[in-house]
Amino acid sequence: MAGSATYEAVAQQGDNDLVLRHASMVKRIAHHLLGRLPDSVQLEDLVQAGMIGLLEAARQYDATQGASFQTYAGIRIRGAMLDEIRRLDWTPRSVHRKGREVSEAIRVLENELGRDPRDAEVARFMGMSVDDYHAILNDVSTAKVFSIDQEDPQTGEAHEPAGNEPSPFQRLQDEGFQGALADAIGALPEREQLVMSLYYDEELNLREIGEVLGVSESRVSQIHGRVMLKLRGHLTDWVSS
Repeated sequence: MAGSATYEAVAQQGDNDLVLRHASMVKRIAHHLLGRLPDSVQLEDLVQAGMIGLLEAARQYDATQGASFQTYAGIRIRGAMLDEIRRLDWTPRSVHRKGREVSEAIRVLENELGRDPRDAEVARFMGMSVDDYHAILNDVSTAKVFSIDQEDPQTGEAHEPAGNEPSPFQRLQDEGFQGALADAIGALPEREQLVMSLYYDEELNLREIGEVLGVSESRVSQIHGRVMLKLRGHLTDWVSS
């Protein structure tokens, strides 16, 4: 019994050390996410959720699985923050609905044209102006962190999985989904791949990406929103399964 108690104390100390060494990562990820969320989402809420994710990562990390703790913890922290954002459910119904309509329009045009459709082509297909189309992309980029939430087919709102169905975060960890997502990103035009890399890998904000590409922050927001919808369209089977 004494030996077991000692082992648990040592293990807990190790967990505490991991949390202390990586606590700054929680704030960094929270600030990165906050840059594309409405004012109603508070930094403190994201940090609190992220710290819970970090604590869980410290308890569950297994170094024999190959991934570094920073990589593993980053996934858990983001997942916890995404769960908190989903719980707050601040995205208006209209954004879900219009985003779903644009995603389907892009998917149809890709099949018809055999290439990536231009913004003007998507707008014309949907019977709207290019400015209105761009406004939807901006709304999606601001309001939607990419997720595979299940959605109500009538309202477009995300809802919790029923029964023993896996949560969206658990689906994100599925190797098959990760492979399908990697393939979908690899099929994007070079410029869109660059935006994804700068945003998610380098963690630049939209203004900084605009400076790299030589375009406005608003245009980067539109590109980001378009990519989100294209990826959702390509991963429909995963979203609806």
